[in-house]
Amino acid sequence: MAKRTALAQAVDDISEAVPHLIRLPERKVWIDYDEEADVLYISLKRPQKATDTKLLADKGILLRYRDKDLVGVTVLDASRPRKKTRGKNSRRSV
Repeated sequence: MAKRTALAQAVDDISEAVPHLIRLPERKVWIDYDEEADVLYISLKRPQKATDTKLLADKGILLRYRDKDLVGVTVLDASRPRKKTRGKNSRRSV
């Protein structure tokens, strides 16, 4: 069997993500990936101007809020597989 091309794998990955993407709270999102830092930034509002951050330490994810509205998600170590277990969360002001 021939090796899958990177493009074919990307199309499959995007297809699998669609059900999750259409459930986002906003219709427009901006996605930026910093390869050097291995951080994925997902902005739900532009500009974000977050006033608070909730750390999901077990998942390496920061939820960025402006007042009570989710305005962004930051995924640390984005290229590593995600844990599916639930753990303690912490909240800190920014």
